[in-house]
Amino acid sequence: MRQTESVRSFLNVTTDKVYENREWEWGYRENEPLDGYDPYSNSKSCSELVTHSYKNSFYTDGRVAVSTARAGNVIGGGDFASDRIIPDCIRAAMKGEEIIVRNPFSTRPYQHVLDPVAAYLMIAAKQYESPDYASWYNVGPDDQNCLQTGALVDLFVKHWGEGLRWIDKYDGGPHEARFLIMNSRKRRKGSSLETVSRTPPGCSTRRRCRRLRMPRSTSG
Repeated sequence: MRQTESVRSFLNVTTDKVYENREWEWGYRENEPLDGYDPYSNSKSCSELVTHSYKNSFYTDGRVAVSTARAGNVIGGGDFASDRIIPDCIRAAMKGEEIIVRNPFSTRPYQHVLDPVAAYLMIAAKQYESPDYASWYNVGPDDQNCLQTGALVDLFVKHWGEGLRWIDKYDGGPHEARFLIMNSRKRRKGSSLETVSRTPPGCSTRRRCRRLRMPRSTSG
């Protein structure tokens, strides 16, 4: 980026897990300490710090607007990674099995993938027009729109039908905080960086769930 004169706007997307999690029941703000608990989360905290240091060291002249965006839990079509709640629900449903939910009482800022993507594009465009928009932003739903994981699975089960059920069973997955909520008011202040919020999130109908395509197995 330093060697490309045409660059005028840079946005580093990290995660809501960059914060030192204190199990607060209110949203973390952008000025809260960065210290992710596990290696993945802390690597994102480090990415934030590296971005801040580069901005302070090389871009104080305002030639390039530099920001970071800390996004909440993203769900949507095309994601079939392991240890993700909606893909896990779909895999279980297609096999006719009960859905295993490891932490049903964990509260998360779930949002449809189009919401943060819209926010990223808006931030990048706005700071391209005016470097005054360059900053650190939380990207997530309002506090009242955050859901417990069990409530999200209830929505999935309701719209999928076919007698689908879920059970509360911890199977030794990665560490998960009980409460993880972000305060995104900074981005919405003055509505200049406001985006449309879609609630409830995710698969709102059984038909949409079935339109998702599972990847083909490569095993022999």
